[in-house]
Amino acid sequence: MLTFILGAILGTIFVYRIYWRARGQVAQLEEEKLSLLEERTIVLDFMHNMVDAVGDRLTRDELFQRIVHASILSTGALSACIFEKQANHMMKGVASEGLFPPHRPISDHERLQMGRAKFIEQVLMSEEFPVGEGVVGQVAATGRGELIGDAPADSRVVRHDDPALMVRSVIAAPIMVHKQLIGVLCVCNSADGLPFSQTDYSLVAALAEQAGLAVHNTDFLDLQVAKQRLDLDLSLASDVQQMLLPRRMPYLAGLDVDARYMAAQKVSGDLYDVFPLGEGRLGVVVADVSGKGVSASLHMAICRTLLHQFAARYESPARALSELNQAMAGDIRDGIYITMVYAIIDPAAGRVILARAGHELPLLLKQDHTAGHTVCEYIISEGMPLGLVPPAMFDQAIVDKIVPFAVGDVLLLYTDGLTEAPNGDDQEFGSARLSDALRGAHQGSAKEINDAVIQAGQRFTGGTGLRDDFTLLTVKRV
Repeated sequence: MLTFILGAILGTIFVYRIYWRARGQVAQLEEEKLSLLEERTIVLDFMHNMVDAVGDRLTRDELFQRIVHASILSTGALSACIFEKQANHMMKGVASEGLFPPHRPISDHERLQMGRAKFIEQVLMSEEFPVGEGVVGQVAATGRGELIGDAPADSRVVRHDDPALMVRSVIAAPIMVHKQLIGVLCVCNSADGLPFSQTDYSLVAALAEQAGLAVHNTDFLDLQVAKQRLDLDLSLASDVQQMLLPRRMPYLAGLDVDARYMAAQKVSGDLYDVFPLGEGRLGVVVADVSGKGVSASLHMAICRTLLHQFAARYESPARALSELNQAMAGDIRDGIYITMVYAIIDPAAGRVILARAGHELPLLLKQDHTAGHTVCEYIISEGMPLGLVPPAMFDQAIVDKIVPFAVGDVLLLYTDGLTEAPNGDDQEFGSARLSDALRGAHQGSAKEINDAVIQAGQRFTGGTGLRDDFTLLTVKRV
């Protein structure tokens, strides 16, 4: 009987043990479930915060500061900091909140320079350390986060004399985008004084992951906005350039004129112009500006307008270009200059007067009727580009060059995009091939000559395409 009673008691105790153990496991599962739900809620709130930040079009620095603030609110840490990886493989603090301990020790002299909070912030924003140094540096080097529950026992953690800068517990998590490190999110010291837990680490790692996406989205939006601005800039520049080009060639007895203008991209740095000067004379211009975009187009517009004024006033191309250079001296920005050939063609006088402001040498084909053959030669003349040197130096270099221009002669003006066009072996089309193309097509019209020159260039380059813009202007005496 006693044995039966004892067995019943032991069985009851065993059942109660199983009951309470099961109940404890259920309670633990409920606690873990609540913890996961809380963590999920925090991450979702953080994601919404980051989406709002991206939508507010914050700068990168402002976004980093928003991430730091949201990290403190989410984790209950006393301080947080983001260290960004620099191009020189160094880490630098870019955003912080709270009294975050500097990565390296602080000297007594430095500490006395200003108030504590202001000083700490300045130190964090100015110090740099290599990837691999300290806890943050190792996270940056390995791409794996770190949870340090007992920071004073970790030799990698700097010990500061100031008690307020004592590190008790720390979490550092990498901020990654497409497996590329952007920086490290670091939180320091829990507000309740307890060491950070594995759950805290999981939360910070999740926040760092969402922060990486937010930074990526911000950079992408900035890139899109910059691209839209560039597209608008290019569109405006293209419109300006199209306005500068002649809509049709003026007709002058005894002259056949054709021009080609091809841009390697949406905006070209080239310009050509053809305009009557009275008394049967024709002004022709080919120019190349060193810059691109709206700025270059505006310089070309100013240059063209002023040249028309001076061309109508002076019969000397060199004098007109000298006055043009003087007038534009205060308007041309540093780093921008313009090369140009300006020629006055006078069929009645049978001559061409031209001046070359640092541009490609004009090419002249002459008919030698007595010998029954042609001579193709480049017209050598001195000159410096507009806007490159002081007016006094420009005036000393620029000169007029006068050459005969008889029936059957051809004057060809061009930009370096034609002669420098490369083939598959990176050889340039060059001036000799240009001369050969002109010599082989000189009996045709100006249009046919230009067609032949362009075809020769295309055969030479093959599928390489244009490396630069090119302009081709041909005048034939008929």
